[in-house]
Amino acid sequence: MKTAVVRIHRHGGPEVLQYEEVDLRDPGPGEVLLKQTAIGLNFADTYQREGEAGPHDAGNLPVVLGGQGAGVIEATGAGVSGFKTGDRVAYIHPGAYAERRVVPADKLLHLPPGISDQVAAAALLRGLTAEYLVRRLYPIKPGDTALVHAAAGGMGLLLGQWAKALGARVIGTVGADSKVEIAKAHGCSDVIVYSREDFAARTMELTDGVGVDVIYDGVGKSAFLKSLDCVRPMGMLISYGTASGNVGAFDLQLLHRKSIIVTRPTLRTWIAKRSDYEAAATAFFDAVISGKVRAEVNRSYALQDIRRAHEELHSRATVGPAIIIP
Repeated sequence: MKTAVVRIHRHGGPEVLQYEEVDLRDPGPGEVLLKQTAIGLNFADTYQREGEAGPHDAGNLPVVLGGQGAGVIEATGAGVSGFKTGDRVAYIHPGAYAERRVVPADKLLHLPPGISDQVAAAALLRGLTAEYLVRRLYPIKPGDTALVHAAAGGMGLLLGQWAKALGARVIGTVGADSKVEIAKAHGCSDVIVYSREDFAARTMELTDGVGVDVIYDGVGKSAFLKSLDCVRPMGMLISYGTASGNVGAFDLQLLHRKSIIVTRPTLRTWIAKRSDYEAAATAFFDAVISGKVRAEVNRSYALQDIRRAHEELHSRATVGPAIIIP
């Protein structure tokens, strides 16, 4: 059987993305054959394309990009239990940019009736990231104040809503005035346009000089050091992404005066155990079904239009999650 995929033969810009047909093998022991109905599009995909995925690089080229998707099981390999042909499932696993693919069964999650394939594909990775960020790494509690960078982006929309639902006051930063109301509609009580305001100074004003309890920073290089100026003593700065580039080396003494806690986590370690993976997914799906978190799909692209999808992702003119339709 053949299947269409998007893969790269070298690292670079969107021009290196190749839409191709490849042979598809049968599922082996512990694996399933999945017909995909939707594929997630994440900024992290651009890191892999550019060769900047660091320890999560997929290895030898050529490689099929993408890390999450949803669909229907068409066949199962030997020894698969808990999943059967016809099941609706979602997953986080490399190699998602494909019409059909073979996936290890232990990477699959059953989709409840209240979660569509499109929402699962668009939001699963971000949803599980948001889950550990607000419920486990820094468990948000009523009365906390959180600063969410890129509050109108795919992750920011989830973090703002979930932190608010857990009782926090949420301050957001955005890059343009056009994104202010979007951030406010997704949990932020105050929104700072960092392109024309000093976000650290404004945050300190909004917190009466105290600073915030926790900062969720998916921006990286351009926001990290200034963020240290607006976190409270013994507060936590979570650098979970690097949209503006890697933070790089910095002077550890910058943390000393306020005993600031800084962490650079990754989702993989927080869902490495099957029990944690399932529990995180259950918490995210429940938050969506209950209405505490709105997980929306803002736009979609055909698999053949993957270059345009990556170009628009890089432009930062887009708002919210997107999917690829195989």
